[in-house]
Amino acid sequence: MNVLRHTRLHWKRKWRRCRMTSIRLGGTIGIIGGGQLGKMLAQSALRMGYKVAVLDPSEDAPARSTCHTFIHAAFSDFDALKQLCELSDVVTYEFENIDAHILRTLVNDYHVPQGAETVLTLQNRDLEKTAIQNSGADIVPYEKLAGKDQLEQFISNHGFPVIVKTTTGGYDGKGQMLIETEDELSTLDIPFDEAEWVVEKYLKLEREVSLTVARSVSGQVIHFPLQENLHKDQILYRTIAPARVDYMDEAKAAVDKIMDAMHFVGVFTVECFIDQDGRLYVNEIAPRPHNSAHHTIESCNISQFDAHILAILDHPMPDVYQHQEAVMMNLLSDDLDRLEDKLFTEPDWHVHVYGKNGRKPARKMGHVTVLTDDLENTLDKLEKNFIKGVEA
Repeated sequence: MNVLRHTRLHWKRKWRRCRMTSIRLGGTIGIIGGGQLGKMLAQSALRMGYKVAVLDPSEDAPARSTCHTFIHAAFSDFDALKQLCELSDVVTYEFENIDAHILRTLVNDYHVPQGAETVLTLQNRDLEKTAIQNSGADIVPYEKLAGKDQLEQFISNHGFPVIVKTTTGGYDGKGQMLIETEDELSTLDIPFDEAEWVVEKYLKLEREVSLTVARSVSGQVIHFPLQENLHKDQILYRTIAPARVDYMDEAKAAVDKIMDAMHFVGVFTVECFIDQDGRLYVNEIAPRPHNSAHHTIESCNISQFDAHILAILDHPMPDVYQHQEAVMMNLLSDDLDRLEDKLFTEPDWHVHVYGKNGRKPARKMGHVTVLTDDLENTLDKLEKNFIKGVEA
């Protein structure tokens, strides 16, 4: 009986992997990760008539209020992840730092259209930069670090400033150190024995831009408008879409090279630098919906979250067009503290509050999108009423 049961389970899993991606209305989409991205993915799936199951280690995760089944467990809990997959007809993720062994096993046994290899590559900055470079897209000069001597040699070759980053686990400025002078270098203590590190040249930038793209299981590709991003303390604070610089062709060319080299299904965003000489470099890739494309919920005929659900289900996706220019502002904890009583006094503000408990410093608590026919006037108003100290 055990052998028979094992055989049936084997063929059940094989059927899951080989069947068509599209699922019937009322089928279940499983989401690994229940933060704001998981919540907005769930909202899109629910609107389309699907059920949602979510796994997240936070008992009060924002997506808990938008799913049929919530599994409270760590991302490293293999049994809980299997439970999510057993409940689901298709599985996706909003949190990509999943243990490599676990992710490969899930992809092998269950229906995870995004696969494992690309996301595992993108978990590691050294592997990511090598893959981008091998695709033919331009990247900022970088090197993997084995020790401080190598860092000093890199600075000798490329000059100050440089930025040192952990190869894994860093986001929103975490795991990063900017070095601008010899004095800073001499006093810097990098724990090389505790983590792996890379160093890259810190460019003098003209702009930071990002391009969000969706690719379906069968290979249909749609592009969202090029987005112009402003960071505050290395956290995305404001996005303008479309960007005020015409680099769409250059960004699409870089993305096409990357897509030819790497497997993508669903929405992903390629972040780029434009230096003061006008050259575009790929910085990094997010293999999931991205903060800079939140404006698409109001500004475009299809949001990045709708596109992601359609792509993983292999439904046709419409070409993207933008209704109006848009400005998206992140609401960090201090912004929410300062603006809470004003958020709904501005009729032109599309306010999204994620429902996170605990206003930790620099935590993303929500965002505001403003559609406009007068971008400069809108930026002036936001600077006076919202930005507080960030240059426009």
